[in-house]
Amino acid sequence: MAQADIQTVTLPSGKSIQVHTGLFINNEFVPGNGPLIETINPVNEEVICKVHSADEKNVDAAVDAANNAFNNVWKKVPAAQRGRYINILADLMERDKDELATLETLDNGKSFVIARDIDITDSIGCFRYFAGWADKIHGDTIETTYDKMCYTRHEPIGVVGAITPWNYTVMMPTWKLAPALAAGNTIVLKTSEITPLAMLKVAELIVEAGFPPGVVNIVTGYGQTAGAHLSNHPRVHKMAFTGSTVTGRRVMDASSKSNLKKVQLELGGKSAQIVMKDADLQNAAVQSCGGIFNNHGQSCNAGSRILVHEDVYEKFLELFIAETKKIKVGDPFDLEVSQGPQISQLQFDKILNYIDIGKKEGANLVLGGGRYGDKGYFVEPTIFTGCNNNMRIMREEIFGPVVAIATFKTVDEAIEIANDSDYGLAGGVYTTNLETAIIVSNSLEAGTIWVNCFDVFDQSTPFGGYKQSGFGKELGLDSLKEYSHIKSVKIQLTSRA
Repeated sequence: MAQADIQTVTLPSGKSIQVHTGLFINNEFVPGNGPLIETINPVNEEVICKVHSADEKNVDAAVDAANNAFNNVWKKVPAAQRGRYINILADLMERDKDELATLETLDNGKSFVIARDIDITDSIGCFRYFAGWADKIHGDTIETTYDKMCYTRHEPIGVVGAITPWNYTVMMPTWKLAPALAAGNTIVLKTSEITPLAMLKVAELIVEAGFPPGVVNIVTGYGQTAGAHLSNHPRVHKMAFTGSTVTGRRVMDASSKSNLKKVQLELGGKSAQIVMKDADLQNAAVQSCGGIFNNHGQSCNAGSRILVHEDVYEKFLELFIAETKKIKVGDPFDLEVSQGPQISQLQFDKILNYIDIGKKEGANLVLGGGRYGDKGYFVEPTIFTGCNNNMRIMREEIFGPVVAIATFKTVDEAIEIANDSDYGLAGGVYTTNLETAIIVSNSLEAGTIWVNCFDVFDQSTPFGGYKQSGFGKELGLDSLKEYSHIKSVKIQLTSRA
């Protein structure tokens, strides 16, 4: 295959960095057959570089490479060696942490400090966690009848297709790569065409780590071509998708119409944070502020609805506004900045449109509500009060720094409002009463509940949604089951007349 080019990109500091621009197939960077894609710096709306995109033939080539690697190499590699490969990759990412964070910040617009100390650091930890599981995946022996032996095997599925979004450009791919590889699968990963650069650097490290060719393949492309073909592919045996509920439906439909491949979906959310009247209000203000405004509000689990007991509403709102005003918006390479721009013009326009909708619906705009600065896709942290669950800003995923606040009278009312949603990805409750914490946590229809904190992740803790937030689990031991077949074997030990 012909080699794709490497481009030199100039950073805001004046320093330069080299980026791969090709598709990563069979451990080589190769040209794509699709149109070149301009990657845009959301800070200044200027082109960073152009990357290759995959068409159907490129996806076929990646699947061929993954199938060949699975059947002839990877499934024969001892489990402990798989773990060593993954650990080496984590070590290399640790070595190049600043470069990976720089590429993510340049491409995505998030704070460099957050990219380095949270996204990349957590991704490294995730690889290390699953590296440790690689040689500990096993079945059971089961007592059935006296004349038979029964045991189970956990076997890799084969070729996994994965499609990941633009909001966490390394972490979301890692959540799929790490368990898939530990369980013995090979993978074709389609990254977002908006933010491909950091994962192309990870691809370079995959080669350096010594992974056999074809075990990991990374293609950039458009959803309607590369993504659709991957989802429909008859030799892909599992699809893992993170993104919008609308696109998740398409992935599921394509999978069912092709070879009925296994599907795992992590989709949208409209998570509620409930502040009880006995809560530590200062802590609730700090945690709930981060719960919505982390990553510029561009998180599927963002706590974008805050429900506050009417007895403490005024005090909480005062503290919450004060915390929100501490957010520094601006150049993400400024080490004091916590909120950079939104990802794109499309997302920027969508968020401002929802702010207009909130005003028209009668919600009270008490902070923000407009563009920050005169260049780039910056939106002010925005707070609406006086909201109810009939408003679109309370029901629809905005995916930006916009929060809707409502009040409640009783615990039961808070639970009812929180559960009155099509989504069920996450939720939170702030209380100093253990019984209340347990009752509310057990009653909320969501896959993750945080108590007196929010948006706290750990590699050992499963994450996934209820209802239209999808199904299947990322992270933890449960995620390994998503990438495995469980086979039962029964052996007749003796013949009886």
